[in-house]
Amino acid sequence: MTKTDQLTSPLDIQAIRADFPVLNQEAHPGKPLVFLDSAASSQKPRQVVDAMSTYLLHDHANVHRGIYALSERATDAYEAAREKVRVFINARSRREIIYTRNTTESVNLVAGSWGRANLGPGDVVVLSEMEHHSNIVPWQLLAEERGFTIRYIPVTDEGLLDLAAYETFLQQEPVKLVSVMHVSNVLGTVNPVAGMIRQAHAAGALFMIDGAQSVPHLAVDVQALDVDFLAFSGHKMAGPTGIGVLYGKRVLLEAMPPYMGGGDMIRRVTLEKSEWNDLPYKFEAGTPAIAEAIGLGAAVDYLGTLGMDNILAHEQIVVEYAMERLSEIPGLKVLGPGPDRRNGVTAFVMQDLHAHDTAQLLDMEGVAVRAGHHCAMPLHQRYCLPATTRASYYVYNTTADVDALVEAIYNARKLFGI
Repeated sequence: MTKTDQLTSPLDIQAIRADFPVLNQEAHPGKPLVFLDSAASSQKPRQVVDAMSTYLLHDHANVHRGIYALSERATDAYEAAREKVRVFINARSRREIIYTRNTTESVNLVAGSWGRANLGPGDVVVLSEMEHHSNIVPWQLLAEERGFTIRYIPVTDEGLLDLAAYETFLQQEPVKLVSVMHVSNVLGTVNPVAGMIRQAHAAGALFMIDGAQSVPHLAVDVQALDVDFLAFSGHKMAGPTGIGVLYGKRVLLEAMPPYMGGGDMIRRVTLEKSEWNDLPYKFEAGTPAIAEAIGLGAAVDYLGTLGMDNILAHEQIVVEYAMERLSEIPGLKVLGPGPDRRNGVTAFVMQDLHAHDTAQLLDMEGVAVRAGHHCAMPLHQRYCLPATTRASYYVYNTTADVDALVEAIYNARKLFGI
């Protein structure tokens, strides 16, 4: 019996893999697909595709506007998905669940609405060196316009946030908002956001979580965390692209001005002025992504059936095994902390082999990984690296996928005579 055979998961992974037909194919002739790029975008189960197809084939109509049966069915499905998301993250009210296109738009909404109304010269926003560009660029653009200062929590050599520096920022500067990622899309680091939120609130600051890499993988309870804003994307959690979520505390959302103007976000329009609709519609101008929202609701159902604690436990088995196997390869270094401080991402560099060459050679073996800076250029600059190769894991991945990754890396080394 191999070591892989001895590792047991709380989930029936073969049954799960059967829900994802995309996994049952060859990437190249004779090379079965090993998909290890879920941090970029996860695959979709049949249940999500079927829910969207049912709407598109049998129930399509615009929502909220029609007084006929088809529109009412579409509206019911669209709003039922919002309620599923509310329960999934344990928000108090569905009015706190704002549909967006993705995490990026959710962060931009907070920056463009709350930030533009509340930030100015003398204020400070705290981010971190490990942030995705989506949680850096919107604040940089707004800082140029409004004149506030951005501080960045340093990242240690181990890949952890420097919490002493964070505490110093909160104690010595007029911090209005802290916005950090829950899980790093490069390092895999699971940041201690619960304690960081308490510290921020004690200093009078609000806190936003970029949950793009956490909500799909572990249970996130916005009430238990007492977080002010949470942003995440459907396409990283077995749902479709084009749909994301911004959670915000109702008192904050009520006070924020609209982000975009148009239909559905208004209560009354005259040629002189407009009055805004109630939450959540105040922030949802125009015809929404109806099929995508329904797909997101189906993804929430799917993950809920599996159980988020089971998903996390399974992924921890896979990533721990990956860390162990990758450590065997001469000249390979995995960025970030040990498996007890990370989630399902292993970004690595190999001596004498560029990340892009590595990814291309792995693809020839059927192993799909990502190479580059992963929209985290400042983090790569922190480690003096132009790029890394990233393997990322989800509920449908197995230790056998890790074995395939490692074998492909050894083959790449042989090809280059390393």
